[in-house]
Amino acid sequence: MEQSAQQAQQLDHLASAPAPGGSPFAAFGMPGLGGAPPAAPPEPRPILELDGEEREDELDALSDWVDDFFLPVYGAEVTTAAPWCLQWQEHDDVVAWLHALWLAYQQHKDPEAGLSGLFVWHRDFLTHAIAAIRAPGGPLSACMTSPERPAHRLLPGPPPSARTEKAMASAAEAAGPPEPDEPTS
Repeated sequence: MEQSAQQAQQLDHLASAPAPGGSPFAAFGMPGLGGAPPAAPPEPRPILELDGEEREDELDALSDWVDDFFLPVYGAEVTTAAPWCLQWQEHDDVVAWLHALWLAYQQHKDPEAGLSGLFVWHRDFLTHAIAAIRAPGGPLSACMTSPERPAHRLLPGPPPSARTEKAMASAAEAAGPPEPDEPTS
């Protein structure tokens, strides 16, 4: 009977929740049993989804990276085959490409990316992004093609699709006729 009582006590102890405290798995970067999981880092958002001051702050940080690191290292000669724009921040598509490239750079230079992290960044991200941004027919093709002739021009995008135009027309029709202008005296 005494042995049964000891076994029952041992089973109760094993079935109970562990005492709060440090994780026995902390050395492996794992949360403790029953403890709160570590806070996840904030998820990066594409720069084009940001507004106001948040977007300005992100664009300032991106501009610092582009001007201080990216261009001096990877900004090869400006030619008709590889145009550039001194006002690249006004080209939303270029901003989106460079922001994504910068986020990937930050991820791949992290020690957790391992020794080949930056090689992967060069191979999988940098080459493709530069080819898209600086292509002869790309988003900067109407801008500077020679350092002696600085130029900037935003190329017009395609018009809205027929479906979007139809939806906009339906919404305008549902809103009713526009209010007549009030006479001014």
